[in-house]
Amino acid sequence: MKKKVLSGILVSAMILSLAACGSEPAGGGTSGTAGGGSTAADSGGTSGAAGDGSTAGGSGGASDGAGDSGSASGLEPVTLTMYFGGCDSVTDDTQAMEAVNAYLQEKINVTLEPIWGSWSDLDQNISLSLQGGDNVDIYFTCAWSSNEYNKFARDGYWVRLDNEGNNLIEKYASDLWSTLPEVLRQGAAIEGADGYGVYAVPGYKDIATQNCWDINVPLLEKYGYTVEDIKNTDYYGFGEILETVKKGEGDDFYPLLVEGAVLERMVTNSIIVTGDSGTGNFMSYYLDPDDVSRPGSLGVKLVNKFSTDEFLKFAEQTRKYFNAGYIDPACANTEQANDIRTQKQLSGQYLIGTQSYSLGYELVASDERKFEVAMVPCTDAYVDTTSSQGAMMAISTVSKNPERAMMFLNLLNTDPKLMTMLNYGVEGVHYNLKDGLVEFTEERAQYQPWTNGMGNVTILPPTVAQGADFWDGFKAYYGQAKEIPLLGYSYNSENMQTQMGTVANVVAEYLLPLCTGAVEPADKLPEFLDKLEQAGINEVLSDANAQLEAFMQAKGE
Repeated sequence: MKKKVLSGILVSAMILSLAACGSEPAGGGTSGTAGGGSTAADSGGTSGAAGDGSTAGGSGGASDGAGDSGSASGLEPVTLTMYFGGCDSVTDDTQAMEAVNAYLQEKINVTLEPIWGSWSDLDQNISLSLQGGDNVDIYFTCAWSSNEYNKFARDGYWVRLDNEGNNLIEKYASDLWSTLPEVLRQGAAIEGADGYGVYAVPGYKDIATQNCWDINVPLLEKYGYTVEDIKNTDYYGFGEILETVKKGEGDDFYPLLVEGAVLERMVTNSIIVTGDSGTGNFMSYYLDPDDVSRPGSLGVKLVNKFSTDEFLKFAEQTRKYFNAGYIDPACANTEQANDIRTQKQLSGQYLIGTQSYSLGYELVASDERKFEVAMVPCTDAYVDTTSSQGAMMAISTVSKNPERAMMFLNLLNTDPKLMTMLNYGVEGVHYNLKDGLVEFTEERAQYQPWTNGMGNVTILPPTVAQGADFWDGFKAYYGQAKEIPLLGYSYNSENMQTQMGTVANVVAEYLLPLCTGAVEPADKLPEFLDKLEQAGINEVLSDANAQLEAFMQAKGE
């Protein structure tokens, strides 16, 4: 029952998949998020014990009203196909899906056929599947990859869920909607093909962005350093530590494990601008690292980040680290980067890495990698448009059963038993419960979907590593995250499609080599900037800033 790709179109490798924020090897948060993907649960759960069948948000009644999904009585059998992302580590779903489908048939008479898409599918095969009209009912979508929520909504690929003539949320998913924080409900409302409204269900996960240094603690301490030494310096001060560990571990050891696009954002305090993700994030807003709620050094303005002093300084330092042998050349290879990063994280063959963070991920990573992992933040957590649209589930306009698809999404996001089975597998096979906490078995290695891509992770039971009070801390942590000044802004590039496509091709040629230090900035950066100007980048920025100015005026700022 495991499917990988539906579309028969041949896929050429796309470098831009490495610029997105969601490819997180071995699993952290979203946004900023680009990086590979074997993740165990990025986030744990709540007190709804797996296996008890209870539902959150009051759902669990009959299926005839306001989103209740408690009985299959009177419903015709339906098969739904759903395209997940980031699920490279699902190699055997047989037992899990048998349990999931037995439960779904009992509840809403649905059989789920999952497509366990990889991280690269987020930028490649999902887009091809949509464009090819594949028979898929539900897709993962987001604001940080080429599988872009806003663009695909405008292009007519997603069903509007709150359409006045057929409000699927009111009919089938009011329970789900009431469980979501306001920032997620607001973030889901966009301009689409059927007017302004909601075109996907946002996942209740880490709802703020935070990028961190991923630290191999035992290796750091082996050479007489502590995590405090990392906290007390920055990227430009890592040299002594990297040199010491490189000398001690040998020529074939690369202490700095980077994902180029994420590394650049971490060092320069730039962000992904929603609506720009398909072009390698060439435009940026710069944060104030001391207070993300205030305008950054360049004000509330979008710029070509590759032309800034901040980028030049970053690229020059990264080149120094590359030449010193601190960065693996494979990190600059689009065919190898994600796999190498995942492999080296799991085996501990690194000292300092880049990570888009979800609260508690250091606990998950430590358990998964079998050594202590620490996370050192570059900024406070902040809420931006990209993070509020960080992981979503959209119903395709191709779907023959949008009503049942909405019922399924309601059940998945409100029923702890279903969410736990789909994420963690079968109790007694993939995990055991120990005093209400999840303890994974060896079989879990064969079934590790990307938890943060599943929906409302707060109804999962917490893991042993997380502890019983994990979700109280989770909600408090993200509840106090600050909003950046341009929260809610999303660039609409429909008047700049030619320029955006041309710019994307240029960015694809230069982004990864520059952001991993594989090329000399003095040689390549001027050439890059010249090609960007010829491609029309200034026209795009002028259009984007005009939209931003109008947005900020309407917002009253």
